[in-house]
Amino acid sequence: MYAKQAILSVVVGASVFSVSCNNTKKGTTEVTDWNENNSFYNPSTLPYQTADFSKIKNKDFKPALLEGMRRQIEAIDKITSTTDEATFDNTLVALEKSSELLDRVSSVFYLLTGAHTNDELKAVSNELAPKFATHNDAIYLNDALFQRIKKLHDNLKDLNLTSEQERLVEVYYQNFEKAGANLSQTDKEKLKELNQTIATLNNQFGDKLLAATKQGGVSFTKEELSGLSTSELDAIKQENGTYLIDLNNTTQQPDLDKLTNKETRKKLFEQAWIRAEKGDENDTRSTLIELAHKRAEKAKLLGFDNYAAWSLQGTMAQTPDNAIKILKDLSPFAVNSAKEEAKEIQDLINKEADPFTLTAADWNYYAEKIREEKYALNQNDLKPYFEMNSVMENGVFYMAKQLYGLSFKERTDIPVWQEDVKVYEIFNEDGSQVGLFYADYYQRNSKRGGAWMSNIVGQSKLLNQLPVIYNVGNFPKPAAGQPTLLSLDNVITMYHEFGHALHGFFADQTYPTLSGTSVSRDFVEFPSQFHEHFAFEPSILKNYAKHYQTGEVIPDELVNKIKKASNFNKGYSLTELLGASVIDMEWHIIDSNTKITDAIAFEQEALKKYGLDLATVPPRYRSTYFSHIFAGGYAAGYYSYKWSEMLDYDAYQWLEQNGGMTRENGQILRDKVFSKGNSMPLEVMYKDFRGKDPSIDALLKYSGFTK
Repeated sequence: MYAKQAILSVVVGASVFSVSCNNTKKGTTEVTDWNENNSFYNPSTLPYQTADFSKIKNKDFKPALLEGMRRQIEAIDKITSTTDEATFDNTLVALEKSSELLDRVSSVFYLLTGAHTNDELKAVSNELAPKFATHNDAIYLNDALFQRIKKLHDNLKDLNLTSEQERLVEVYYQNFEKAGANLSQTDKEKLKELNQTIATLNNQFGDKLLAATKQGGVSFTKEELSGLSTSELDAIKQENGTYLIDLNNTTQQPDLDKLTNKETRKKLFEQAWIRAEKGDENDTRSTLIELAHKRAEKAKLLGFDNYAAWSLQGTMAQTPDNAIKILKDLSPFAVNSAKEEAKEIQDLINKEADPFTLTAADWNYYAEKIREEKYALNQNDLKPYFEMNSVMENGVFYMAKQLYGLSFKERTDIPVWQEDVKVYEIFNEDGSQVGLFYADYYQRNSKRGGAWMSNIVGQSKLLNQLPVIYNVGNFPKPAAGQPTLLSLDNVITMYHEFGHALHGFFADQTYPTLSGTSVSRDFVEFPSQFHEHFAFEPSILKNYAKHYQTGEVIPDELVNKIKKASNFNKGYSLTELLGASVIDMEWHIIDSNTKITDAIAFEQEALKKYGLDLATVPPRYRSTYFSHIFAGGYAAGYYSYKWSEMLDYDAYQWLEQNGGMTRENGQILRDKVFSKGNSMPLEVMYKDFRGKDPSIDALLKYSGFTK
């Protein structure tokens, strides 16, 4: 998952991923405790201008963020108050430079509120959420500023600009239009109120869900947890002698494939299922309904039928119909395959002494049994070969070296935000610096669920910045002294998130707005999903998959089993993802007159509409804990995982047709795709690389749905 959480969308990426902020009138921003004692008062002197986490205090954020907003408004007032004709330099370059402090502070703030939060940071986030929205509006709805950008846009061909500069003009103009720059002043005021409300509801949903997930952890006796290993039990043992399984962000929970006790599986699954609908202060249902309604109201005000139609401007899909089409095209393949898989599981259950009807809580356990039976592939047999540091350094980093010529050096002299975080400096083949990489993989209560990538410092030639990027995961931390052994899914997650990181590291843009991962949602997952393929590429696999005790390279027998089982359970995994995608889309194609009172009933109708209401295959996320769309910037965008997967398989097919994983092919990918950022229209970029438009053919073939 990509999670770029820059406060300012105008300057940082002008992207749909930003959490925005702003101030309607000059001089009204409240600034307190802003002085030389604030850790953000001066730019960082650390390598790559990275943040000095040894000095940053919770109390530094509010005054620094407010001061950052004030400075940006001051800079914009300077742009709009000049009597000079609008030029590229005095308007757009000035805008690109206007948020230096705000970007520097917000990147760290959102890192910590996502990966290592606390009550003080949550309070600041809640307090400033409406101010962020106001700040964003003060820029996007500033008519004097928009008129200067419009003049550049209208006279674009006469300005003698470079292609990247022309693209910057186009992107700014499109984003200002999208944000409501053409509205009347009365409607702009209405929009400002809506944006503040939406920002507040986003924050409320995220806070409620974090608390619900934390409180939803389930306690068991040792006897109830038959199937877990001694080391797994040791890692979750509590002081009172019970064993606590914390909830994962998804519907299915990681331990459900091992637990032998049916009632234990049921209890764990159900607690995950209802975590945020218990009628208490952490119930998210009313919040998400109100949020969906407010988004629909915003879309109507901006002249669109629904939020999805407004949101998908500038994406590769462009319209809800195009996004929905790929979901509908894939659904029959997914559902038919899932039904076959369910029958196979039920047949296995029927052979037991005490047969029962398959439920969603039982799927992973029996699917794992079938995986073992059909492919003799047991996750516990694999884990000893997937020690976390080896997967990262001898696998992920090795892949980057083989494909792109990168090398890595661990830096133990750079402060981190939590003791488990590691830092690496990255270099090109010629020894030139690429950037700085932080890895934060362990699960903890101060971290939200899921996995993501983002920047501490974004790449920009204009600002003389190289990228500083972090990956966050939620891998279970073992007991002290024990190795961290990853599941297959965790291994893939590591490759996925580093694919995002590579997209950011390869950025080669002058202007921050166009740099690196500042692309549409349905393109941004392409580099990450593409790099998942290399997790089990034989030459890479044998370089990192070594038994943590003996050093033995993973046997060919196990490698062949992994390959044969690669499409195992594909019907289930695709169906659960499509289920989440249609839930997202249905919430965001409602119009402003639609009245919803029951979130769960609405969700069920959405799944039924697409034929995805399979009792044994629940959606990957339910509405009540769907943080991607109600707190994380993926509203009307969760389809993008499948759209990007279409691109990823199409590109991987090109790789295989042109000699495979060679250094030459890696350079082509870097030069033609992964280094381009948003410097040209994405559909044009992809076609220039591939020589054709993408299709779902390769996705269906590699997934085993067609020959």
